[in-house]
Amino acid sequence: MLSDPALTSRPEDGRDIPLLVWRAGAPLRAVSSGPLGGGIGVRNWVLNATVPMSYRRDDPAAHLAALAGGLGLAGPGVGLLTGVDVAEVVARADTGVRAWATVGLGTPVWAAAPAPAAPAQRVGTVNIVVYVPAALGDAALVNAIATATEAKAQAIWELGLPATGTPTDAITVLCPADGPAEPYGGPRSTWGAPLARAVHAAVRDGGSVPCVPWSDRRAG
Repeated sequence: MLSDPALTSRPEDGRDIPLLVWRAGAPLRAVSSGPLGGGIGVRNWVLNATVPMSYRRDDPAAHLAALAGGLGLAGPGVGLLTGVDVAEVVARADTGVRAWATVGLGTPVWAAAPAPAAPAQRVGTVNIVVYVPAALGDAALVNAIATATEAKAQAIWELGLPATGTPTDAITVLCPADGPAEPYGGPRSTWGAPLARAVHAAVRDGGSVPCVPWSDRRAG
């Protein structure tokens, strides 16, 4: 089981910067595109950390590992970064699947745009964390990432943005490590369908309100 996220902060460069921490009651299987703990494996926690828009570190995995160590998080976990104030996380649930999203859509792009995206000037990261209450096989975990991405893109389109996402989005899907493994995670599968609905609702509702970067809000 994955806990609801706890909101805390860490001191950095003279500021108290927010972060969210999910803790697993027992090790969970996960698939993630996060800079720390990405790939498929067993994970004990997830960290979603706000950073200022001036963030220029080229070692995000090491930075996240240091933040996790400062929080006493043990064992392998997943770390995510965003310019969004993670206190604004949006949680939605459907048929036992739970999804959380921090939504910054200031840099919307089409995935297959012919030209590179312009350098980000506004907060533009969508981080999604999903818990599925049933074990998923490797293929189902990968399929669940695709399903979550499709649901995110649907929500962004419904918000009226000509985009499929932003250049820095990340998704993490977690599930129990034990039990018979479900083979499918597509949008019409037993667990992929509620996952899609929960992610769609979280991104749509999170993106329906203006998002000011945490560092800009603090400066103002």
